[in-house]
Amino acid sequence: MTKKIIAFGASSSKHSINKQFATYTANQFKNASIEILDLNNYEMPIFSVDRESETGIPKQAQDFYAKLGTADFIVISFAEHNGAYSTAFKNILDWTSRIDAKTFQEKPVLLLSTSPGPRGGSSVLEIAKNRFPFQGAIVKGNFSLPSFNDNFDSVNGITNVDLKNQLLGIVNSIQL
Repeated sequence: MTKKIIAFGASSSKHSINKQFATYTANQFKNASIEILDLNNYEMPIFSVDRESETGIPKQAQDFYAKLGTADFIVISFAEHNGAYSTAFKNILDWTSRIDAKTFQEKPVLLLSTSPGPRGGSSVLEIAKNRFPFQGAIVKGNFSLPSFNDNFDSVNGITNVDLKNQLLGIVNSIQL
């Protein structure tokens, strides 16, 4: 039976390397239908309790939550902004958690990160690994790809054989 994977880069950049990486990784799973989300489709005002009490939860947050609910598996690749989530992703997470604190609805999740630098977004990945189980994610694996521009190209994906084998080992260990 085909499983549905929802994948996205946790960045609003139109040229997001994390969206590229999430897309590439989702496509490594066999027998899956893949839907790639663009966080720009979920842009909304900055979360505040005052705004929520005045106008309610934005439709974009409700749509994002509903979309996650359709997934059998979720792949997220995090952009690292000053050691943490991008503002775009954090805002979506803040709003969506007001619908349900278990934002990820007990779905299995693969957490990824990449950056142009040698640490590959490992700080934000560590935050997500520790935080997401409290928000209803069943973390099945994690992987950080360092030095994106040196280790990835749009045609071949991960070009470093050792890194590619590490990621494929994680993907192959996950039962969809």
